[in-house]
Parts: sequence; structure tokens; C-alpha cells
Amino acid sequence: METILNYFETIPTHHRALIIIGGLTLFWILEGIIPLIGFKYKKWKHAVPNIFFTLTTILVNLPLAFLFLKSSDWVMANNFGILNWLPEMPVWLYGILGVFLIDCIGAYLPHLIEHKVKPLWMVHLVHHSDHNVDTTTANRHHPLESVIRYVFTLAGIFLVGTPIGLVLLYQSLSVVATQFNHANIQLPKKVDKLLSYVIVSPDMHKVHHHYKMPYTDSNYGNIFSVWDRLFGTYKELDTDKIIYGVDVFPNEKQNGSIPHLLKQPFLKYQKSEEVE
Repeated sequence: METILNYFETIPTHHRALIIIGGLTLFWILEGIIPLIGFKYKKWKHAVPNIFFTLTTILVNLPLAFLFLKSSDWVMANNFGILNWLPEMPVWLYGILGVFLIDCIGAYLPHLIEHKVKPLWMVHLVHHSDHNVDTTTANRHHPLESVIRYVFTLAGIFLVGTPIGLVLLYQSLSVVATQFNHANIQLPKKVDKLLSYVIVSPDMHKVHHHYKMPYTDSNYGNIFSVWDRLFGTYKELDTDKIIYGVDVFPNEKQNGSIPHLLKQPFLKYQKSEEVE
């Protein structure tokens, strides 16, 4: 674990890019081999807005990255945060606990809040308005949401007391985890269920993308599933009953348009249409 943390402390930017591209490529290939749903859509055309928003997320995070570094340096220098207040522990436990805690503050918590606060929900709707959820959906977030998630991760650094190596390890794991649990892949049901006791599995997260409540307001987890089970937000639904999208923006053509999606947080709800 010490070697891993040392690596991520000085990880080159192009290595981080390779993690994003590598995960996307792997799950894209697996979607063709073991698809959950045989989508009748042009995969590359569908990917265009999603990859656009992946790039905007990167563009938001890059200029703000120095704040992660400064914050991490400060908490370590001032012995601040949960990890620094706990008794000394093995490095492997330190690493796992750090990722575990920052996953709650930097991912589960903002995701939950975005579903409960109307203005934030309007921003987050860009992610939910995808009618064909696959691995490219993972980073389909409006630039404003990228800022929101960044702020919560920054808060997580202070509260947890994480060194920069642990922050960058978490971010890398987070990207791959979300690409995995959004991927249109079908694992054996028993395997998926077993995974869902520890991490967010594909079947577990697909429930969150069902177009109707109460399933939309469930399964907020990113890496670890324990937060949903602990806070009572875990739900199950057979994958063959899941319909993707969101009932307040039902127009699939508009939901594939980058200009429309950029404006979507500022639009009024459209008339809901029942999906048969």
C-alpha cells in the first residue's frame, strides 16, 4: 500500500488519462461481449455527448487541482482530520479506511443531497436523462455538477485528513468504479449480488437509473455499497423492469443534444409521459 500511495502522490497526468481511457475501453469492449440490454442505438453517436461531458469534467478539475494539493499538505502539516486523529495503524488499513471515508463524503453525500435539493437536482438531471445507460454515462455530468462534486471532495480532504497520494488513488478508483457500475454488462446474478455487498455492482446501480420514483432516489453509492445499506437508501429491482431516463425530461432526442443538455438545469420540467 505504501508503494501505491507513493506512486499516486506523484502520478503523471498522462497516467491518470490512461486510467480513464483504459477503463472506458475495457468496459466498452465487455459491453459488446456480455451486454445486459441489446440497445437499438448507434453506440458512437450516443457516446458523443457523454464523452463531451467527460472532457468538461476534466477541464473543471484540472485548474482546481492545486487546491487538492494545498489542502492535503495543510491537513498533514497540521495533523488535522479523522485519519490523523486515529491511533497509528498499518499502511494497508490506513489506505482502505481513507478511501472508504472519502467515498462517503466526496461521492455518496453529494449525490444524496443533489437528489433532495431542487436546484442541485436540476443540475444532476443531465446525468439521469440518458436513455441508454452504458459505461460512457459514468461521467455524463453538467460542468456545474463537476464543481459541486469537487467542493465535496475538497471538504472530504479536510474532514478525513488525506494526503494527496490517497486523494488521487481515490479519484482513480472512483472513475473506474463508476465506469464499471454504469456499464451495460451482464454478470451472473449471484456474482453481481455478492459484489453488491461490498461495492456498487452494475445491477445495483442500474436501479438508480430507473425513470420513476422511488427507485431514482436509491443506491447513491459510487465505490462502496455499504453507505446505501447503512443509511437505508438501498433498493432492488429486476433489471428487466428498469426503464432508463427521467420522467420530467422524456424527450430522447433532446437528451442526446449537447446544447440542450447544457441548458437543461435552467429549463422547466416538461410534461411527463408514461413509458409503456
